[in-house]
Amino acid sequence: MKTTPLFTIKKNQTEFPQASVKTSQQAADFIRQFYSDDIEIFESCFILLLNRNNVTQGYAKISQGGTAGTVVEPKVIAKYAVDSLCSGVIIAHNHPSGNLNPSSQDIAITKTIKEGLKLFDIALLDHIILTADGHTSLKESGQM
Repeated sequence: MKTTPLFTIKKNQTEFPQASVKTSQQAADFIRQFYSDDIEIFESCFILLLNRNNVTQGYAKISQGGTAGTVVEPKVIAKYAVDSLCSGVIIAHNHPSGNLNPSSQDIAITKTIKEGLKLFDIALLDHIILTADGHTSLKESGQM
């Protein structure tokens, strides 16, 4: 008797550029390509999806907000991470004000996302804050 599987898993090939991301500078440089002139206008959040070797597998725009904030839902990040079968995630968002310091909300959401992804054996590798002129890594600053 032949059985048909209820579902199959198939990895789609895309033309997404693969790059090795080992440092916060490499991550910031890679993610910066998703922003344009709007990096100084409104806040947006992106995630970078990585395999076990920290090679980029994809990205997703999680949210776009106003000049002073954006809503980041952990379940949306988890959905993209699980769907892609990635091993690691880097979160990045910009501060249009040019302030590179993370807010208390930035630190709190980072901890929530890190704990949530752990349930799926996915590591939150970093949370990067971008401005037009620089970046801050919450990992390197000891805030995650």
